[in-house]
Amino acid sequence: MSEQPAIGGKSFTAVAINCAAKAGEWIKTKLGNYTSLSQKYSAQDLVTEVDKGSEKMIRNLIMTHFPDHSFLGEEGVEPGPEASAKALQGVRGAEYLWIVDPVDGTTNFVHGFPFFSVSIALAHKGEVMVGVVYDPMRDELFVAEKGKGAYVHGRRMSVSQEDTLRDSLIATGFPPDEAFARPMNLKGLQALVPQVRNIRSSGSAALHMAYVAAGRLSGFWEFGLNAWDLAAGALLVKESGGTVTDTLGNPYDLGIRNVVASNGRIHDQFLGELKKADAAG
Repeated sequence: MSEQPAIGGKSFTAVAINCAAKAGEWIKTKLGNYTSLSQKYSAQDLVTEVDKGSEKMIRNLIMTHFPDHSFLGEEGVEPGPEASAKALQGVRGAEYLWIVDPVDGTTNFVHGFPFFSVSIALAHKGEVMVGVVYDPMRDELFVAEKGKGAYVHGRRMSVSQEDTLRDSLIATGFPPDEAFARPMNLKGLQALVPQVRNIRSSGSAALHMAYVAAGRLSGFWEFGLNAWDLAAGALLVKESGGTVTDTLGNPYDLGIRNVVASNGRIHDQFLGELKKADAAG
C-alpha cells in the first residue's frame, strides 16, 4: 500500500490493523469459553463479556496513540435505535472519530458458529478515511484507505462482475427490531429470493460488506444497522469499486441505518426490486 495517513509519525491504518488483530486473536481464544451472556435490545440482541473486553482493549490501544481522538463503540451505547442515533449525533462532527464494533456477530460467537469479525473505522470530520474488518477464524484482514484501494491478504480487492440480480449471490441479516426493521427485511427477502441466484445470511454485517468488496457476494442489504456495523465495510466496498447507499438510493453517510451495498452493476436493479415490493422503508 502507498503512504498511510499519519499523525505525529504514527499511522492511523497501522494502529487500526494492530487493534483489530490483537482483539481478534483474543476473541478467538474465548470461543466456547465465555462466562456471561445477556440480552440487550431483544432476545436476538446479545452481549457477552468478550464484546466488552474487546472494546476496552481496542479503546485503550487507540487512546494510547491518539488521546485527543473521539471514540464511538457499540458497547458504550445503550441498546436500541434511538440511543444509537443520539450517540452518533454527539460525536459525528468530531475531527477524528474511531467507530468500533468489537464483535460483529455476537450471536454466532455465542453459538460457536465461526463467522464474526472486529470492525474498526476512522472518520475525519464525518468522512471515513480508514476501514479495517478482521475475521479471526479465517485470519482474514480486510483493509481500506480512502482513495488508495482496499486489500485482503495484501492483495487489491475488486467487486464482482455480475450484471444482473439473476446471476448474483446476495446477503442480508435479520434485525432484532420487530416493529420496523425485521418486517421490512422479510418483505424484501420474499421479493428478492426468486430474482437472484441465492441469498445468504451469515450474521455479521461487517463481514458481509467485506465479502461484497472482495467479490464473494454481489450485494448485501439490511435494515436497522448502526454506524459501527457499516463504517469500515462501506469504505471497503467503495474502495473496491462498489456502491453503498441507503435503501432509498441516497449516498452512504455515518447516519445510515438501512443499507444496500453492491458491485455497482446491479445496484439500480437491486434498489428497484426493493422499492417495487414496498420493502425500501
